[in-house]
Amino acid sequence: MSPAPASILFLCTHNSARSQLAEALMRHHFGDRFEARSAGTERTLVKPEVPLVLEEAGVDALGLHSKTIDDLTDWRADIVVTVCDDAREQCPYLPGRIATIHRAFVDPSRIDSSPEERMEAFRQARNQIEAWLKESFSGPRDLHALTDAE
Repeated sequence: MSPAPASILFLCTHNSARSQLAEALMRHHFGDRFEARSAGTERTLVKPEVPLVLEEAGVDALGLHSKTIDDLTDWRADIVVTVCDDAREQCPYLPGRIATIHRAFVDPSRIDSSPEERMEAFRQARNQIEAWLKESFSGPRDLHALTDAE
């Protein structure tokens, strides 16, 4: 009998891009080991580029929607990951039961140029987040040893 999956929460300011990408990618690669959720300090909408770049990579984007940390009051994460500097500064302190990690990624939604350049920024964010997740959570690991990766 395998142990229950650890729970992981990805926090960002708007829960519209980076934290959504992290949630979907974590489920895709490590859904058997982690129950992933995401939330923000403010409710907005998921950026339309998010499901597009996830689907390009063969990652299911169904069910992604913007949530705030207030929507998750009945759920406590083993690991809390802030994926933007604003969330780290604005979030109330939400310690994970095992680890609290800060790993900022560039916000692709701040790109205000051509649609092609904006999509490329979302692809780069997806790839950076995916690489970090694989590096940090692949293989048997002592989750207690996780520390800030910046």
